Amino acid sequence: MRFIYMSLFVLLFNCYQVERQCTDYKTGTFYSEITIDGTLYKSTFTRTDTLQIETYNNHVDSTKLRWINDCEVIFKTINPKSMAEKKDVHLKILTTTDSSYTFEYSYVGETKKQKGVAYKATTP
Repeated sequence: MRFIYMSLFVLLFNCYQVERQCTDYKTGTFYSEITIDGTLYKSTFTRTDTLQIETYNNHVDSTKLRWINDCEVIFKTINPKSMAEKKDVHLKILTTTDSSYTFEYSYVGETKKQKGVAYKATTP
């Protein structure tokens, strides 16, 4: 009887695993939306294997990328102008679709995480 319950548990657990296609989002042009304290923040960015250039509020930031695995990356600001920009950011892709991914991010070593969604940019 235990075997049946255990088998049922394993089957149910496997059915709810989310398949992620993170490699589809390692390079390209995207835009993201993040809501913090009820305010929506939008940015656009272009990513190569080792570099990301992001535009937010007419401000351009460049970061070096170090991929931990296909779904996790560390961002290091190239020319930080403040103490906050000197902190590395850890981003993890949680789910993917054919045109977007949901992610969570935080400063390296901190437990407070924020979530957001990034979309593949469409060319006109």
